[in-house]
Amino acid sequence: MTSNEMVEFRWHGRGGQGVKMACLLLAEVAGLQGKYVQGFPEYGPERMGAPITAYDRISTERSNIHSFIYYPDYVIVVDETLLDSVDVTSGLKKEGALIINTPSSGVEIRKKLRGWEGRVFTIDARRISEEILGKNFPNTPMLAAAVKVSGALDTEQFLEEIEKSFKHKFASKPQVIEGNMATLRKSMEEVSAQ
Repeated sequence: MTSNEMVEFRWHGRGGQGVKMACLLLAEVAGLQGKYVQGFPEYGPERMGAPITAYDRISTERSNIHSFIYYPDYVIVVDETLLDSVDVTSGLKKEGALIINTPSSGVEIRKKLRGWEGRVFTIDARRISEEILGKNFPNTPMLAAAVKVSGALDTEQFLEEIEKSFKHKFASKPQVIEGNMATLRKSMEEVSAQ
């Protein structure tokens, strides 16, 4: 990120998938790296499984913008089924990128993107989280993919800062820390352009 640069993210997922948590963790770690940040969910009648949207702004300078993000640089889709009902590419900048949790190939996934011709990255967040954590927690792999693809944060510093955050949040559960860190690292390795 160069001086006076702002990077905006829009997250799409479903209630219960940890979208809000991933969004807030990204903001927290960006703040620890000295960035100005905003991280917030779009509240509505959310319930388990209902579509949810969240937003992050990361900037090198203070921002006076306090609105939803209509023209994001990056869109993170935590639940692939939303591609059938939500226009996730709406407003996505041409030079931006779409990051999708899917086991599908790039050819298959592009058919669902309503003509989006920009960059698309995929990661099988479900498989990674089930292999390492034993459950489907897609938010952690998607957070790692967002950091890796965007380049908005230094990845090594991100891993150090988030580990400190996890140690504080999960002090009595060291296995949770270890599993989440392994998930983050594996996700950064596996996210790929389609």
